[in-house]
Amino acid sequence: MGIILSSAGHLHSILTSLRAACPIPSQLSPYADDVQKWLVAELPLDAPTRELLGSAGFARYAGRLYPDASEADLRILTALFTWFFLVDDACDGPDRTGLDEIRALRDAAVALLRGGVRLRHPGLAGPLRRLLVSAWREPHRRMPARWRLRFADAVAHHLDGTWQEAVNKATGHVPGVEEYVELRRATSAAYVSYPLVEFVSGRPLPDAVYHHPRLGQLRDIGNDLLSWYNDIASLDRDAASSGGHNLVLALATAHHVPVPTAVDLAAERWHESMRRFVSLRATVPSFGPALDPAVTAHLDGVARAVRGTIDWTMESARYAVSGR
Repeated sequence: MGIILSSAGHLHSILTSLRAACPIPSQLSPYADDVQKWLVAELPLDAPTRELLGSAGFARYAGRLYPDASEADLRILTALFTWFFLVDDACDGPDRTGLDEIRALRDAAVALLRGGVRLRHPGLAGPLRRLLVSAWREPHRRMPARWRLRFADAVAHHLDGTWQEAVNKATGHVPGVEEYVELRRATSAAYVSYPLVEFVSGRPLPDAVYHHPRLGQLRDIGNDLLSWYNDIASLDRDAASSGGHNLVLALATAHHVPVPTAVDLAAERWHESMRRFVSLRATVPSFGPALDPAVTAHLDGVARAVRGTIDWTMESARYAVSGR
């Protein structure tokens, strides 16, 4: 007998209440819709993929996370977001890529990001390679080496998580709650999105500041907030295909409760983390007048990733939770 899922009405009610409780203001780039049209018309992708991109609205997602980006930079960001979503679908869809292919893709993408767009690797070819090369060219040109390595490390961490989740599914391993939370921080790609704030602002943080414990705490919590919201929105799909890789399903197993009860537990956990995020943000130390504006921009970006994920999830055809 299958698990008993929450009703669509229950899920929509929870998602709407969390959205209303989010204290982070909603923002959207004025270029988002124009960039969405560009994405569908111009990127080197086949017709079915273009149709998928048209309904998903990835430019609006990028436009919510980086509302201050120029139109040219928003195109770059949208192309990067598209690459990650296409990789996610390839690694986690019904015809998902094998473990060896995921590892080869990871190695090839990281090698390209660390070594430059001319580097070729058998694990990355065709449209995925062309898309990543095109999107990476300008960040590679404009940003210092330390930032490029940090971004490449974030991509490696994300794709390592994608590979580990695939291993878990192949072996039937169902992670416990805390194991899942740590793995979800990798698979969400939020850690990849955070350095892109520095690309948009043109003010890369020194490594010592970027890795300050308080900033790291806020990035972790921000990652959890957007990931858990997405897990609630994706519950129906994940129940069929995730092998337990969803916060709601992990909580249901850990607490021996029905899934509808676990949805409420996940929402309570989200509220607790949001209160902690607001509290910790208020205690960030000063790094001096030369760095504080860049730190503020970085943490604004972490916050926008939370609110932007919420807003985009509720409007994107990728998730059937809009209530329309």
